[in-house]
Amino acid sequence: MQIELLPTSADQQALIANLYQFYAYESSDWEQEDVEVDGRFYIHAPHLQRYWQEPDWSASLVLVDGFIAGFLLIERSELPGVDALEFADLFILKKYRRLGIGRALVEQVMVAGGGRWVVSFYEQDNLARQFWQRLLAELPLRVVEQLTDPEQPGLLTYRLDQQTH
Repeated sequence: MQIELLPTSADQQALIANLYQFYAYESSDWEQEDVEVDGRFYIHAPHLQRYWQEPDWSASLVLVDGFIAGFLLIERSELPGVDALEFADLFILKKYRRLGIGRALVEQVMVAGGGRWVVSFYEQDNLARQFWQRLLAELPLRVVEQLTDPEQPGLLTYRLDQQTH
């Protein structure tokens, strides 16, 4: 199985937006989102455009053996006083889950890339919670601090650094 992280260009924004619909559907339980009158989940277009406009922001496709398997969105953290990149949104289509793709991406982007990172997930998102708990126990990443946002009480946010031995 060949896993590839393919950076996208602004002309692929519609592709990312389409894939984001699946992501929004899966997270609608804990994010309490409803579909709009057109039957689609709301996507804030100006925010989405930032992935191709802002420094340190990127939108990449996850390819497995040449087929689209999901996406990864990375942002510069906007949390006050936090200088880190944010592993903002990782979505893997169900067909490709439990194959080690998420782990491979974290190793490639966060571990090999180094630096400080922020990860966030909803407490009710069992898959994400289990994924990150397992990776943080196994990979050379350590939780430096847990951040809280009173406006999003169920959101767990962690600042991570490389573990030093």
